[in-house]
Amino acid sequence: MAAPGKVAAFRLPPLPTVGEIIKLFRLKAQRQLSQNFLLDLRLTDKIVKQAGELKNAHVCEVGPGPGGITRSILSAGVEQLLLIEKDARFIPGLQMLSEAAPGKVHIVHGDILTYKMEKAFPKHLKKDWDDEPPDIHIIGNLPFSVSTPLIIKWLANVSKRDGPFTYGRTQMTLTFQKEVGERLTANPGGNQRSRLSIMAQHLCSVENCFVIPGQAFVPKPEVDVAVVHFTPLVQPKIQQPFELVEKVVRSVFQFRRKYCFRGLETLFPESGRFKRTEQLMMTANVDPTLRPYQLSMSQFRNLCNTYRKMCDEDPGLFVFDYREELKQKKRTRNFHKSTSQPEQTEEEDQL
Repeated sequence: MAAPGKVAAFRLPPLPTVGEIIKLFRLKAQRQLSQNFLLDLRLTDKIVKQAGELKNAHVCEVGPGPGGITRSILSAGVEQLLLIEKDARFIPGLQMLSEAAPGKVHIVHGDILTYKMEKAFPKHLKKDWDDEPPDIHIIGNLPFSVSTPLIIKWLANVSKRDGPFTYGRTQMTLTFQKEVGERLTANPGGNQRSRLSIMAQHLCSVENCFVIPGQAFVPKPEVDVAVVHFTPLVQPKIQQPFELVEKVVRSVFQFRRKYCFRGLETLFPESGRFKRTEQLMMTANVDPTLRPYQLSMSQFRNLCNTYRKMCDEDPGLFVFDYREELKQKKRTRNFHKSTSQPEQTEEEDQL
């Protein structure tokens, strides 16, 4: 459906409504797959509008389902639309849309978590990272069960400039549970500030566009849904490998309600732990009594840069795993105290 007052570059011929498609192919959302259908084309138009100018663009839609957002994307006048759908039940309905837009739609029956996105678009669309974003967009009403692991995977791709970001700073417009959307965009000191906030914001400009009430979906989810737009930054705010940043940030937020010193301790083996944590925080100029959610992006940058230097000086440090150390300690305790079950330590209980 074209926006009021605008002439669509492409107009779909008369088709059954999305609701009629659902009835025709006897489609039913599966709760175990976190599936929720969005039937209101005014809302699907609004989601697609957040992606920006799509006329003659190349778009990948993730999990199109019965094709509500797909119709809005086609009506925006795209050059090519790649649909990646894991659930085979939706393929016949999507093929109807493909036939209604000859030469524009390519359907892949597959899993977006394993699909090779670096080969999804024509090579001539590639742009240098310092240039404006390429005319490529990723759009999707993501199942809740896959949204967080998928955005972490794509953020890793942004950091390494591979996958869909082989073509440049490809933009994404995706749906998440409202709470996840708030985490992605949370500022320092906010209740929703989390590992996801840092990992997303140090690599992308992240905008929480608008919220769709749960009752707009079929079946109605127990939560509202946020539409979030991502544009990769030309320069990440923390210029360290993705795995190192994730390890530091994950450690900080491991004990969210405690001082950040407590989480950062888990970066180091028990022998010399306190001294090395103190060294890390002093060199990074971070107050050890701050809570994890109070730390600014620049403080996380200082922590990551300092930890990198410490890893360079001690090559075995980066592969240290605090959880494995706890498991080993527990196995040793059980061996020596086989007559009674030891109580869980505070660390084991929280982890």
